[in-house]
Amino acid sequence: MSPLRAVTFDFWQTLVAEAPGHMRAMQLERWETSLADAGQHRSSEEIEAAFAANWERFEERWQTNTGPYTPGDAVEFVTTHLDITPVDGLHEGLLEHFRIVGETAELRVAPGLEGCLVTLRAAGLRLGIVCDVGLTSSPTLRARLDGFGLLSYFDAWSFSDETGWFKPAPEAFRPVLDAFGVDPADAAHVGDNARTDIAGAKALGMIAVQYLGLATDPPRYPSQRPSPLADHVIDDLATLPKVLGIA
Repeated sequence: MSPLRAVTFDFWQTLVAEAPGHMRAMQLERWETSLADAGQHRSSEEIEAAFAANWERFEERWQTNTGPYTPGDAVEFVTTHLDITPVDGLHEGLLEHFRIVGETAELRVAPGLEGCLVTLRAAGLRLGIVCDVGLTSSPTLRARLDGFGLLSYFDAWSFSDETGWFKPAPEAFRPVLDAFGVDPADAAHVGDNARTDIAGAKALGMIAVQYLGLATDPPRYPSQRPSPLADHVIDDLATLPKVLGIA
């Protein structure tokens, strides 16, 4: 077998995580205030129900891999659901909330992540990100990593809002592998989700490592439970280099 040459990482629940429901709560508060200021008050319960329906729409797009679902799509869906009348600046302001919340929500970095990245880079491996984007855009996600001092460890990335593909599609992984000039058999992928990360990596012939150190209890998705498809299941990124035979 060829020696390992590259490692790719999922973003959410692998590199970083939010407190469960934190970003949604921030959005709901901002939306309720903006709608009231525009003379179109809706109750917090009405807005929360609209956001829940919107997330179901996103997950349908995600699971069927029928293209990105953008913050603009979300604003259109939620305002229609709430029967909001367009007024000057309202749509733009509601759209801006997704950017602001993405930039300011409290996130936590996976324990042991930086030391893991340092070890992998010191061993000569190329590092990349393969991320299914929700309602926080890829420029914001890169900026958050940069703010944590972590972006410089990564040589390439593939975000679904830029590629048009969600995992487990091979098209989600290939931009990073192609940028490295690395065959899938010479690369490993690390992520929390069995359906997207593990199944996608295995289908390409990559080593698949399921990381569950940031997964919630109970898991947000059934696919965040240990997968029999994974080559390795870990809960501490500090152990990743050893698991991959690097250290």
